[in-house]
Amino acid sequence: MTQTAPSPFDTAPPRPVDRRLLMICLLGALTAVAPLSIDMYLPALPALTSDLSTGAMQAQLTLTACVAGLAIGQVVAGPLSDAFGRRRPLLIGVAAYAVASLLCVAAPSVETLIALRLVQGAAGAAGIVVARAIVQDLYDGVAAAKFFAALMLVTGLAPILAPVIGGQLLNVMPWTGIFAVLTGIGVALFLGALLGLKETLPPGQRETGGTRATLRTFRALASDRPFAGYALTLGLSFATLFTYISGSPFVLQDIYDLSPQAFSVVFGVNSIGIVAVGQVSGMLAGRVPLRLLLATGHAIVVAGAVALVVVVLTGGGLYGVLPALFLVAAGQGLIGPNTTALALSGRPPRVAGSASAMLGVTQFAVGGAAAPLAGIAGPDTAVPMALSIAGAAMLAAVATAFALRSRRSAALVSD
Repeated sequence: MTQTAPSPFDTAPPRPVDRRLLMICLLGALTAVAPLSIDMYLPALPALTSDLSTGAMQAQLTLTACVAGLAIGQVVAGPLSDAFGRRRPLLIGVAAYAVASLLCVAAPSVETLIALRLVQGAAGAAGIVVARAIVQDLYDGVAAAKFFAALMLVTGLAPILAPVIGGQLLNVMPWTGIFAVLTGIGVALFLGALLGLKETLPPGQRETGGTRATLRTFRALASDRPFAGYALTLGLSFATLFTYISGSPFVLQDIYDLSPQAFSVVFGVNSIGIVAVGQVSGMLAGRVPLRLLLATGHAIVVAGAVALVVVVLTGGGLYGVLPALFLVAAGQGLIGPNTTALALSGRPPRVAGSASAMLGVTQFAVGGAAAPLAGIAGPDTAVPMALSIAGAAMLAAVATAFALRSRRSAALVSD
């Protein structure tokens, strides 16, 4: 199955290295819709809270709404891409994302913004789920793990640059201007997909059974023990990361007195950790069993989460919190690509979109549900964030152990 699909680019045939680089850039940019939509306005959350006369939990619900939309949208876009090909659902979704982002600029209340963020996330989900399905069209097993790790090099730039850009934009415009920038990004992604991406799922390999076939596929995936375990791993790991994402603006700015600009630098450093560890994962894939790389990622995240709880409960300062948060973030670079590759390995192209969607809906649904927990006790304590991160990190490790116990998982990770 590896590299049997047609080239996704309609230019003259480039050299193999160039073609791979182009694909990494384009698919990585499409996958970056989620961190761009979430992270760019993280430094603006306190200003948004004040401007819309709302509370920290309501402001965090704008994040939850976007993540919920990202989950819902993948359930729709994934099966559609199996039935109609990858290109059309992708273009429709990215165009709708640009429109929804523009409407967020004029949101008059936090309730309206929450609703628009739900639509924005649902539309942007097409880029995420289709990009992952395209990788599965072209690669499998260790090759897919290497490619997913390479995507993190591009996708990882979004959480590094987004909060930095967001913090700087707040110096020259109100928080609504950030959504105007996201509108421009949506337009650029639409043009990139329109001009640079061809179909990777030929008509003969598409799912033709309609809604019944889609539901059967979802049922089969849900009852597949290793797949369900890996899906839970992604969801709980993202809950760990997203609790940090949603809680850290208030904890680091309101409790530890960081400026929006300093916060964006700290956030960027942690994102560099994700990217760097992801690249190490890609280099080691094929030489080190994927399950060992995955277990190492869990060990790093759990160590950081436990350290964070200890520091917060003992009244430790900023210089104890920052290294712990770095470990929590950096370990995701080992968890994400290897979990995704193991979950999708060996699945036929006609169900790759549905499988990708099920991974995505679990990831974003669990992550979105966890986000408000970081602010449940108000903006004056970091204890809920620390405990939520630790709980999700430990449960993610348990979910991976559940997946790896099956004979099929052992076979998949042995190459």
